[in-house]
Amino acid sequence: MRISRAIVLFAAVIATLSACSSGDGKSDNAAKPSSQAPAPSSSAAPSSSAAPTGGAGSKEPCALLPAEAVSKAINVQGVTSAPGPVQDNAANGGKAKSCVYSAAGKQVGALAVTRFEGNKIKPAEMVTALKKAKPGSKDVAGVGEGAIYYVDENKTATLAAAELVDNVPVLVNYTGPAKMTQEMMVPLVKTAVDAN
Repeated sequence: MRISRAIVLFAAVIATLSACSSGDGKSDNAAKPSSQAPAPSSSAAPSSSAAPTGGAGSKEPCALLPAEAVSKAINVQGVTSAPGPVQDNAANGGKAKSCVYSAAGKQVGALAVTRFEGNKIKPAEMVTALKKAKPGSKDVAGVGEGAIYYVDENKTATLAAAELVDNVPVLVNYTGPAKMTQEMMVPLVKTAVDAN
């Protein structure tokens, strides 16, 4: 449950940061974390992929990162995936979809993809805003147009990469337990970014 909450909170942070970076003056209307954030249903049927919903860069997160890749990265057998929370922010065009990965009844990570339709924020601006919000984050080379890794106060580790997909700013991030190292996460986020 901690991981899916971290994904929803991360989407809210990005929504707020991108509103501030876009200079549109709408930062007061940006999404704020809610204690009533939707959590993935535990009765959702696990799957290792989902069908794209159309349009370039709009594939479902579970289709971007197979459960088998997560299983290999964390060295745990039997990892399954299921669609996770969705969060939209009308103020900045941010639309976040996620995929939750589980093994033996416990969440082992989540992938979130946030598209900023109609927002002209640049990948470098997204990374800069995240660095400002997450002191101590480390730059990660070779993933997207810019990426960072950090461990936060929720005891979760996140690797977030920014890119443009058909001129739409997109942020792809994987969040897992704090014991997940940058080296474990790079192949996961790179797989998702390359498939987007």
